[in-house]
Amino acid sequence: MTTGMILAAGLGTRLKPFTDLHPKALGVVNGKTVLQRNVEYLLAAGIQNIVVNVHHFADQVIDAIETNKGWGASISISNESEELLDTGGGIKKAVPLFGEAENIVVMNADVLTDMNLLSMMDYHNDTGATATLAVSNRNSSRGFLFDKSNRLCGWQNSNTGEVRQPVKADEVIAKSFSGIHILHESLFRHLPFSGTFSIVDVYLTMCTTYLITGFDHSGSKFIDIGTMEKLEAASAIFH
Repeated sequence: MTTGMILAAGLGTRLKPFTDLHPKALGVVNGKTVLQRNVEYLLAAGIQNIVVNVHHFADQVIDAIETNKGWGASISISNESEELLDTGGGIKKAVPLFGEAENIVVMNADVLTDMNLLSMMDYHNDTGATATLAVSNRNSSRGFLFDKSNRLCGWQNSNTGEVRQPVKADEVIAKSFSGIHILHESLFRHLPFSGTFSIVDVYLTMCTTYLITGFDHSGSKFIDIGTMEKLEAASAIFH
């Protein structure tokens, strides 16, 4: 796998006041933006062609990429300046930029981890899954549900009590999604939505027909820098 995508278009409303003037992807952890860190993370796994989608302060993201020559990666921009398309819509819009790639590694711009991405890629190839989701046993109100064979079968929100389980299973295990996934190109040909939509809805619709699995990386370093407190805390974890 040599192609990836970083989802950097979001408004970052939880990261105010920083995102009043900047995109969340340019939040800084120990002298490096999270965007740079994630480009380098993908490069370390051999992913050299990266698509970055932009919307909120798009010009700042584009300028950072151009000024730093992509930090060594070949970066294409999927511009959502006119309309924010959410995770699923953003990925769908970027499909023409993926070229002939068979599998795409997608990650949120606001997560940092030392998860072994090469191991996840091997797992995805070995299972032949249409999509593989990085998950762990973190405390979270929302989580994907997997059966005993590690196949996605649903989603739950423990705060609201909402449960969506399109695939029945005798036992289910809830795990928190880490915002990193690997998608086989066949998924793009069968996307059931258009316009603005969440990739979560795609998975919950397609898991009845397609194999969508979880890659458990519990024990890895991981943080979602979605708030100012977590952005500051990340500096103690990632040097």
